[in-house]
Amino acid sequence: MSEIVGVVERLWRYPVKSTGGELLDSVEVEERGLVGDRLYAVRDGAGKFGSGKNTRRFRRMDGLLRLSARLGSRIDGPELFDPLGMAVPDPDAFLRAYLEQEDVALAREDTVSHFDELPVSVLTTATLDWVAQAVPSAVVDERRFRPNVLLRTPPGTPPFSEDKWFGREGRVEGGARLAFVRASVRCAMVGAAQPGLPHAPEILKTIAHERDTELAALATVARPGPLRIGDVLALV
Repeated sequence: MSEIVGVVERLWRYPVKSTGGELLDSVEVEERGLVGDRLYAVRDGAGKFGSGKNTRRFRRMDGLLRLSARLGSRIDGPELFDPLGMAVPDPDAFLRAYLEQEDVALAREDTVSHFDELPVSVLTTATLDWVAQAVPSAVVDERRFRPNVLLRTPPGTPPFSEDKWFGREGRVEGGARLAFVRASVRCAMVGAAQPGLPHAPEILKTIAHERDTELAALATVARPGPLRIGDVLALV
């Protein structure tokens, strides 16, 4: 028996890892995730990708979140925009000057994944509303949490309802099917400054205290297909 959990309110794709994304009306979902999502990254000379943190695969590069990218129908690479929203004619030259690093360039994913964890993230409006209420001093917006899907939940839905989805699949009629696996572990990027959103470290502190840094749901793709604004997501 299926259980309706919400309606797709916004769809986000992030063509370049760790930069701002683009809003979509619809998107194809393939086994890798949303088509074109995190397909590109800023890569340094050691092969590490620009991120908000340092790990074996990633290198912290402050300032990337002030940029944005759009793929649209392009097949030869994304369009990159500076912090003022102006298109950048030469992304590699711009990134080297902007980051003050001579060994960086825009790179397409090959054998090493650009994803931090799993390919699709879903955030409910109920959980987002909780963050806004828990951290009234901060400007709260879904962009801080970089979901692929913002799901409008019915009135009265408690926050963190995503936690009950793990081990189940979510489907939209005639479209993609997602297998929910676990919560997303949050880092300092949730409080990082980006256009329209000032620095707000208190967001991560609150999530760490109340949620052990976990927020929203991560999924793999159980069945490829389209996702559209207005699609009803049901658990099966």
